[in-house]
Amino acid sequence: MALAAERLRRFKTPLRYVMGALYVLAGVMHFVVPNAYAQVVPPVFPAALALVYISGVAEIVLGVGVVFRRTQRIAAWGLIALLVAVFPANVYMATSDIVLEGVPASLREPSDAALWLRLPLQGVLVAWAWWYTRPESDGGVDSSSNR
Repeated sequence: MALAAERLRRFKTPLRYVMGALYVLAGVMHFVVPNAYAQVVPPVFPAALALVYISGVAEIVLGVGVVFRRTQRIAAWGLIALLVAVFPANVYMATSDIVLEGVPASLREPSDAALWLRLPLQGVLVAWAWWYTRPESDGGVDSSSNR
């Protein structure tokens, strides 16, 4: 087990950059196709478009924040909160008949299986972000470095 943890730890920094890039890209997409994102906001939430822009800004800021050791812990906690906050949209998308407009046809209608698989994927994303909230002595971040 310790050997596996040590091997995984070698990938921690590169995966932090991957995570940051993915969230920045996802956040930018909120501004490229905002109406597509607004369609998956459950109707019980007001101002869907405003929520899309707010979550897009949050993804960009937190994605950048997780890249830097000085801010990665707080950014990772922010990503966890964001993932929990957007989970209702993922459930709504999986349980409703939504046709995403403004998105290329090849990406417009993901299969029902993909929509349902996205739900447990949120747990994986939360665990990935949580990895960067932990102190280095516990396999987490190195608080002594500012890189």
